[in-house]
Amino acid sequence: MQLFDLHCDSLVNFKTLQSDFLCDKTQFSLRELGKFKRLCQTMAVFIPDEIRGEEAVEYFKVHRDYLKKLTKKQPELAEQAYTAEDIECITNVGKCAVVLSVESGAALGGKLENVDMLADSGVKMLTLVWNGINELGSGHNTEQGLTDFGKQVIRKMEERKIIVDVSHLNDPGFEDVCEIATKPFIATHSNLRAVCSHRRNLTDDQFKEIVRRKGLVGVNLFENFLSDEHVGDLDSLYRHVYRMLELGGEDIIACGSDFDGADIDVSLDTPAKFAASSDYLLQKGISEKILNKMYFENALEFFRKNL
Repeated sequence: MQLFDLHCDSLVNFKTLQSDFLCDKTQFSLRELGKFKRLCQTMAVFIPDEIRGEEAVEYFKVHRDYLKKLTKKQPELAEQAYTAEDIECITNVGKCAVVLSVESGAALGGKLENVDMLADSGVKMLTLVWNGINELGSGHNTEQGLTDFGKQVIRKMEERKIIVDVSHLNDPGFEDVCEIATKPFIATHSNLRAVCSHRRNLTDDQFKEIVRRKGLVGVNLFENFLSDEHVGDLDSLYRHVYRMLELGGEDIIACGSDFDGADIDVSLDTPAKFAASSDYLLQKGISEKILNKMYFENALEFFRKNL
């Protein structure tokens, strides 16, 4: 069993609950770590839309420090990873490799120099926006593209090797990223609009652009993004995976659960269940080679090439 998950919101939940990697009240935990051959979990510091400015910067720092506290408290379970080599070394000894990310560029507090602060903190991916408007741009509930500041941030992120994440970004913002970005970008937790029509999902053309740029797209388990009927079962997951492969996504398809940030079907609502969903996809005719890429190797290879 293996899983390289590009997005969850569990860190914020751990902090709120004053809990740890063995929490029994969250979708993500390491209570079933022993089932895994290898597990890498990206943990996002999610910045709510009501938090802005210096308050958002401090909110990030508090949660960054809480992750450090947890890895120090439970070193036998998890260790923070900064490179692909780290991920391999950590998972090879049976621990979970944890990658730090940020959901919403509001964490910068409107200051370009805070990109350096994020990079120095070990942040490897930054989701530019959430649902609303921040200093960088606008989420899928709005129509504005990137701000001038947002464009500057992308250039600075590329300098500091923080990966641009376009999940949540609206269509005009996606077009702006395509104009500015000189390096591959990713959608850590996004599905396809052709399968589920929610605006939060990627169009076929957007997905193909990420394929062309050799990025990544992590399949999101949120019921509302898996089907128009809000059914997030294994078959709904399969339909997105199948379409992504039709669009040439074999080398960029990945996993982006959105654990602890979304309503997820009981068949998929833990890391072990998500990893085990590969058995269902295998039964549906997707090859073991492709599943190995989707559940781990594509993300690991992207890290090798881009961090």
